[in-house]
Amino acid sequence: MNAPQPEAPTADAPQAPRPHLDPFRFLRSHGHLSGTFGNDTFGLKAEAFARFFGTPAFLGAQTLIVILWVGANTLGFSHFDVYPFILLNLAFSLQSAYAAPLILLAQTRQAARDKALSDADAEHREALAQATQQRLEIADENSKRLLELLEQNTRLTEITKQLSEKIEALTVEMHQSFVKKQQ
Repeated sequence: MNAPQPEAPTADAPQAPRPHLDPFRFLRSHGHLSGTFGNDTFGLKAEAFARFFGTPAFLGAQTLIVILWVGANTLGFSHFDVYPFILLNLAFSLQSAYAAPLILLAQTRQAARDKALSDADAEHREALAQATQQRLEIADENSKRLLELLEQNTRLTEITKQLSEKIEALTVEMHQSFVKKQQ
C-alpha cells in the first residue's frame, strides 16, 4: 500500500528543521561505566592514583627517593635502614601490594569501557544500516512512482494527440460542410 510521502521542499519554501539527535544516545545504556572506579570520592582518588603510576613524574620521584634513601644510609648521613635495606624492600612490597590490584582493576574496567564503546559503535552502525536500507526502499518506491507517472504522461500525450487529430478532422469537415452550404 502506498503511504503518503512528504512533498519535496522547493527553493522558495523553507525547510523544516531536522530533529536534534543526541550524539551519545548509543552510550546511555553504558553510563554506569563512566568512571574507572566509580564516581565516588574514593573511586576518583583511586583512579588518579592508578593513572599516576605510569607517569614519568612517578618514576622520576621514585628513583630520586631510592637514590636518596640508599645514599643517606650508605654514606652514613642516617642509619634508619642499613644494608640490605630491609625497610626499603618492605616499602616496595607495600607499594606493589596496593599498586598491582589498582592497576588490574583499572585494566578490567577499561576493558569493560572498551567493550561498551564497541557495543555502542555496533548499535550505531546497525542504526545507520537500517536508515540506509529505509532510504534505499524509499528511493526505489519513488523510482517506481516516477516510472508510473512517466507512463501515465505518455498515455495522456497519446490520447491528447488522438483527440487533437479528431478535432482537426472534425474542424476540416465542418469547414468543408460550411463552404458547401455557402455555394
